[in-house]
This record gives sequence, C-alpha cells and structure tokens, in this order.
Amino acid sequence: MKAPAAVSAPGTTAGERWRLGRDRPSRRVVIAALLGNGAIAATKAVAAFVTGSSAMWSEAVHSVVDTGNQLLLLHGMRRAARPPTPRHPFGHGLELYFWAFMVAVLIFGLGAGVSLYQGVEKIRAPHPIQHVWASYVVLLSAAVFEGSVWLLALRTFRRQTRRLTLLQAVRASKDPTIFTVLFEDTAALLGILVALAGVTASTVLDNPIYDGLASIVIGLILAATAMLLANECRSLLVGEAVSPEVTADVRRLVLAQSEVSGINELLTMHFAPREVLLNVSVSFVPSLPAGAVQDAVSRMEGLIKQAHPEIRRVFIEAQRV
Repeated sequence: MKAPAAVSAPGTTAGERWRLGRDRPSRRVVIAALLGNGAIAATKAVAAFVTGSSAMWSEAVHSVVDTGNQLLLLHGMRRAARPPTPRHPFGHGLELYFWAFMVAVLIFGLGAGVSLYQGVEKIRAPHPIQHVWASYVVLLSAAVFEGSVWLLALRTFRRQTRRLTLLQAVRASKDPTIFTVLFEDTAALLGILVALAGVTASTVLDNPIYDGLASIVIGLILAATAMLLANECRSLLVGEAVSPEVTADVRRLVLAQSEVSGINELLTMHFAPREVLLNVSVSFVPSLPAGAVQDAVSRMEGLIKQAHPEIRRVFIEAQRV
C-alpha cells in the first residue's frame, strides 16, 4: 500500500527574494568587482593606446570582459530571484547557473580569442613599446585593486567552506557568483604578472616579440579559466545533489523516527545555491494507522527544514507493507 504525502516549503514573493539577494555577501563581491574592473578597463585601454603594447591591449580586453561578466552575474542573480510560476513551478534559480556559464563563454570567446590574436599579430609585425612607464603604473595599480577584490572574494568563499581545501570548496560550492569572481581575479592577477614580465623583457632586451608572447600566454590563461568555469557550471546546470554530509544527516533524521522502518530512495537537487528539492521514499512499520503516518511525515518535514534551511521543498512518499 502506498500513501504519498508531499509537502512543499512556502515560496517567497519577488520583492522578498530580491531583498534577500541584495544582502548576500556574494552580491557585494560582484558589485565591487564590477566597479573596479570598469575603471581599470578604461585605464588599461588608454595605456595600451599610448604604449602600443599588445600585452596591455590583452589586459584591457580582459578587464572589459570581466566588467561584462559582472553585469551578466548581476542579471542572473536578479532573474534567479523571481518567484515560481505555473510554467516554472520550482522557481528560476537555475538561471543563475546559466548566466554563469555564459560568463565562461564570454571569457573564452572574447578574452582568450582577442588576446591570442593580439599576440600573434605582435609577433608577425613587431614594434617597440612607447612610454613604457605608463604600462608599469597601470599594471601595478591594477594589481593592487585586483588583489583586494581577490582577497574579498576568497574570504567570503572560505567563510562558506572552512573545512575544505580550496579545490574541494570550488567543487562543492553551489554559488557560482563567488567562485566566478575568484576565478576571474586569479586569472587577472596572473595576467598582470605575465604582462609585466612581457613589457619588462621587451624593454630590457629591446625585442618586442616578448610583448606578443606575453599576450599569447594571457590568452592561454583565460582559455584555461573559461574551461574550468564552464565545467563547474555544466555540473550545476544538469543538477547537483547536496553534499554527502547533508544527505547523511537527512537520512539520520528520517531513520530516527520510530514509525520509519527504512528508506527506499533519497534524492536531492539544487535549484539555486540555497534552494534544494528533497524527494524521499520512506517505508513505515506495518499496520501503522494513516494518522500516525501523516504525523510522522509532518514531523520529519519540520526537523529536516530546521536542520537544513536550504531544503525548501520536501516530497515524502510514504509506503506501508
């Protein structure tokens, strides 16, 4: 005999979800990166025009792409905060993962592509860097800002994943906004170091080919960053379960109920960083009254949501043999 019982967490209005989103540390990180990258992109573009450095042009394009990326992430966060509709009954949280994936496409298509093109063109038609001091001033200033945003993103990210290594934390994270900014700023810092090395080598050795080689290396760094980010977003888009620790705790809470004789299946899926669907098939002890089954289902729902607030919707299939 089957007695399905489904319980769903109440939704929030669009305004409530938007207010919640505005208070998230991830939004502050994205906005900080947006404001800084916009200013740095303009400064790098002016310096690239003055110096004629292909590495500087690559860095300018990189910062422009990063600025667009932050706008895409903010757009994704806003769309993901919309409430459920009849056509999208589980909400729009997965849109955040889609727009994060688009960020990876933008990094690869524009950032890496333009940088590689600039580098090849500089090697084919080398020309000396003019006013090299401008490159140093802009790159060192950019390093200070990028490093500040990187530390802010890292601190925010590590607060959410204290007990894991950085690589494990990225793999386990369900919030692409933080690790996207972290990936971008890591690539930006590496790109600045490469650009500084290329400009210095070109000037000291009086060979502009090193400037072109630096631009190619920056393109390869961006391509690698894009592939890593795309892989993480792909996994989130196709549907990731909660962590094994959360699954084990939910299983423990269910099996601790005296009415439960076993769990047949326990499925979870993230629809947003902090919005999880739980579907669990439970076997109850034989000859248990229907009222007792309903009481146990309601109790389990309350215990699960209290222990794990990110589990917003709970569907329990109650089975009696």
